Amino acid sequence: MDCLDGSAGQFRNFKKDDFEADWIKVAECRFGQLHQVKLKAQQKRCALKSFDKTLCANNLYRRIIDEAPNIATLKSKYIVSIYGLCSEATAVVMEYMSNGSLNDLLASHILMWPKKFQMIHEASMGMNFLHSLKPPLLHLNLKTSNILLDDCLHVKISDFGVIDWQESMCKTLLMEHLTARGNINYTPPEAFTQCPDLPGTTFDVYSFGIVMWEILTQQKPYAGSSMTTVLLQVSHGKRPCVEKMPEQKPQECEQMIGIMRQCWNQDHWKRPEFSDTVRKMEALSKVLKIPGPNQIKNGDEGQKSDYPWLVSPIHKIALPEVPDLPLGKHKDDHPGSDSILSLLYKKDFDSFRHSVKRDHVRIQFPSKNSLLHYTVASGDAESVEHVLRLGAEVNCTTARGYTPLFVAVMHSLHDIILLLLEHGAATTQEDEDLWTALHFAAQSGDDRTVRLLLDKGAVAEAREKNGWMPLHLACQNGHETVVRLLLSRMSEEVVGEREAKGRTPLHIASAYGHLSIAKLLLSQGADPNATDCSLSTALHISAEKGHNRVVRQLMQSKVNIDSANSRGYTPLHLAALKAHTGICRQLLTKGASPNCRTLQGWTPMHLAALRGHEATVVQLESQGSCVNAGGENGWTPLHLACHQGEPEVVAKLLAAKADPNMSEDSKGWTPLHVACASASYPSVLHLISHHADVNAVNSGKVTPLHLAAQHGCISIVKALLLNGADRTLLDSSGSTALNVAQRCEKLEIVQRLEKLS
Repeated sequence: MDCLDGSAGQFRNFKKDDFEADWIKVAECRFGQLHQVKLKAQQKRCALKSFDKTLCANNLYRRIIDEAPNIATLKSKYIVSIYGLCSEATAVVMEYMSNGSLNDLLASHILMWPKKFQMIHEASMGMNFLHSLKPPLLHLNLKTSNILLDDCLHVKISDFGVIDWQESMCKTLLMEHLTARGNINYTPPEAFTQCPDLPGTTFDVYSFGIVMWEILTQQKPYAGSSMTTVLLQVSHGKRPCVEKMPEQKPQECEQMIGIMRQCWNQDHWKRPEFSDTVRKMEALSKVLKIPGPNQIKNGDEGQKSDYPWLVSPIHKIALPEVPDLPLGKHKDDHPGSDSILSLLYKKDFDSFRHSVKRDHVRIQFPSKNSLLHYTVASGDAESVEHVLRLGAEVNCTTARGYTPLFVAVMHSLHDIILLLLEHGAATTQEDEDLWTALHFAAQSGDDRTVRLLLDKGAVAEAREKNGWMPLHLACQNGHETVVRLLLSRMSEEVVGEREAKGRTPLHIASAYGHLSIAKLLLSQGADPNATDCSLSTALHISAEKGHNRVVRQLMQSKVNIDSANSRGYTPLHLAALKAHTGICRQLLTKGASPNCRTLQGWTPMHLAALRGHEATVVQLESQGSCVNAGGENGWTPLHLACHQGEPEVVAKLLAAKADPNMSEDSKGWTPLHVACASASYPSVLHLISHHADVNAVNSGKVTPLHLAAQHGCISIVKALLLNGADRTLLDSSGSTALNVAQRCEKLEIVQRLEKLS
């Protein structure tokens, strides 16, 4: 009976048998492996981070064992929760973050500015929490791979406390730890110079500055540089190039850049505290009206933004950039090729056009970039035309299949796009992932380019390797004008076309809360009851994501409200699970079944109780949901709330006439048994006050007092005894509660029970 609320006193040592057998390996870590596992008792996903045994010999895992119980007591929505250890697997059990690391997201998505700013703000909140502890908890390991993302792409700090700085540790040893973890790009100069000061909070502030740069630019700091070069440059005050920020950025980005520069100041005494950074971020968020986690979670707020948060989850093009250092010589290099590129880099276009020769056009640069690719990326149409007149192949491709037209589209260089099209650029050319230029234009919402490409023969129905059409991308990112353009060039049937996971454009618009696009698609004949590969409808997805207005719109479109997905979940189940109380009310008002069951037998009430959603429990009960429904193994919502240690939910269920003495089927446990096993003292008090039987026995003749003695909760033992618990009752092994306490070495409880003998 392991509890996963992670609160103080709930730290567990899990057994391998506590988890389902199908462990899914998520990643290879530097010191071991990361698996997604599922706890048998409550079917909850967790992350299990195992450590290589050879590192245990170096006391890494021993230190984690010592520190994990303390770290597990830390609670913040901006840090990853630790649930316990699994000694059998040499592993830590922690909160599962479904969207992986920020490092991976930055490499595979293109984030829009509000989402970048929000992620920076949330990361600063997490670090501020760690530094506000007494004494401050230093991370010393902060980097994008240690910032993780939940279901809704909110960030949480992980792996804090792994590097244990001690005053006796020399800087050389600290640098060895940092180097072993690949952290050198995030390490401040004082860590490897003659500065006598010990690492403090300003160490993390510097790392945060580099993380900010990485989020804003979506590039890797010091890419291609050796460790020695990085150390030398950083010690002399050089930082990642701020000029690499995208040119098309909001004015507020300059304030972010200012904060970033302060964070990575060469003088560590001049770096701001995280509390100051958080205040500045909050002020900036108000100006930009960036929705916070609570807004997105609970419904309408923040549904419509001037910018989509996120561009495609499946593709990101690496654009050619003119290097800021001379190119190394390759066998195919032409003498002077590096100086030709440097003219582009300096934007000395007149000199470039006078210097470039026909031979330069034929050079193949690294990654099969051509001179035309670099010239297009420079943004000077006159230079592009000059290179084309010298014989450049307009449809030449890089190693990944990008043509110059792809580069121009990604930069929204409309004059150059038109020029390339006039010179025969192919609009149907595909890259290695089968993306066309039209996919990229639809992804970024560039309706002018979309129209140009369509007029020149681009195929509106083109599909990349995962089945996404440009229409899917435009729906995902909220580009209504592009959606209208594409629909005007497509047949009526295409509005319901599915990508590889079976999602239609309506599924995707609903998932991202784009109400106007959902309305448009429905008006064009989109089927609101179309299901994806998991049998989920658009209503399932919008209900789970908390998009109230989209839910309302779909319910006006003859949608099947009680449609069940492949796990038996209806939209009401998903809304209850995610605490979208307003959506639950909408669905029930429109006739959703309040007691529908999943394949495991759970009702919406079970799921709300499991997650501790008090307001949702009250709403469901008021609209007919049964508080005594038996789910898998006969567990009631009250059993689940007691198991999770949710006393407020326990109180609400009892007030709604939940039966405190109902036994579950498999082992005969009452809610009081469960509350005692979970060491939830407030839940025990609520149950006793509602006449729970303190001497109830399960199938093994175990009483609540036996369980309280086993788990060492003296306050629960006292409460049970004061309310008539019989300490002489024997379990099936012939043990009294005193025998159990002695066997489990719970000395305070032993003394209490012996005093009563």
